[in-house]
Amino acid sequence: MKALNLNGKSILITGGTGSLGKALTRRIYAEWPDVKRLVIFSRDEQKQFVMAQDYPLSEYNSIRFFIGDVRDRERLTRAMQGIDYVIHAAAMKHVHLAEYNPSECIKTNVGGAENTIYACLETGVERVVALSTDKACAPINLYGATKLTSDKLFIAANNIRGSNPIRFSVVRYGNVMGSNGSVIPFFINKRKAGFLPITDPNMTRFNISLDGGVDMVFHALANAWGGEIFIPKIPSYKITDVAEAIAPTLEKRVVGIRPGEKIHEEMITPSDSYYTYDMGKYYAILPTTPNWNIEEFKQTFGAKKVTEGFSYNSGTNEEWVSVQDLRDFIVEHVDPSFVA
Repeated sequence: MKALNLNGKSILITGGTGSLGKALTRRIYAEWPDVKRLVIFSRDEQKQFVMAQDYPLSEYNSIRFFIGDVRDRERLTRAMQGIDYVIHAAAMKHVHLAEYNPSECIKTNVGGAENTIYACLETGVERVVALSTDKACAPINLYGATKLTSDKLFIAANNIRGSNPIRFSVVRYGNVMGSNGSVIPFFINKRKAGFLPITDPNMTRFNISLDGGVDMVFHALANAWGGEIFIPKIPSYKITDVAEAIAPTLEKRVVGIRPGEKIHEEMITPSDSYYTYDMGKYYAILPTTPNWNIEEFKQTFGAKKVTEGFSYNSGTNEEWVSVQDLRDFIVEHVDPSFVA
């Protein structure tokens, strides 16, 4: 595996004021203080204003806050002038909001992906990593379908680059524990209602920390050959265990699943297994028609093909997060004063 070095590089993060964008920014400055330029590209001026308070130009003279929307290709192209690496994190992410506002979701998640690709191709960007989601695997909701389309666009972008040395890859992972809009802060806030709403007692989800998501992005930036979907080996959790960890004495009221939700999430389907390789810490779904030698790829990374029919499902996962693990995480990463 190659080690990443961002010193002297210029990086742009779309959706950079979100949970992952802020975690990426923190890690970049902690590990590569001599980064040439870090552009935070997003459309929410208030979030940019708040984030900028943590990165004053007097101390972080390489950071730039660039207001823009991934729906606007011209603005993206302007922002990417002189950029080496792009991390595409901008998306409309809430399943039920996407179901209710489908055209808005498509414009951001599909149109925004296409705009990002073409802006990168036109400006000399070297590497692009797009963030995906477990909901893009065998999608049953619009959000997942748009992210699957986005994944396909980024993978196929490697076929239209011509002599351009740019490489596009994707990282796919499950729910980020403790991030904005995730179940942990939702349940913590709901305690004052006197009960916790459980969509379905059998529901499970994959789980990854913010730093785990950042590590995956860095891995892809350093090691992608172009067209891979990287997937982490991570534990699952039961929604009932999250509720027990946060409020063991409160009523757990079953309210039914929301539109577009699954009981269990997948990240690799049996159909994907024909192109999936075990790379140790991660799996990688390779493109069906890569423009590089698969045997050389396997030898370089020690990658081994998974068995045909293999699937990676949060309900049948072999590794699980316990109730105590969940409580420890909340204290360490969400609320140091938390008491169940």
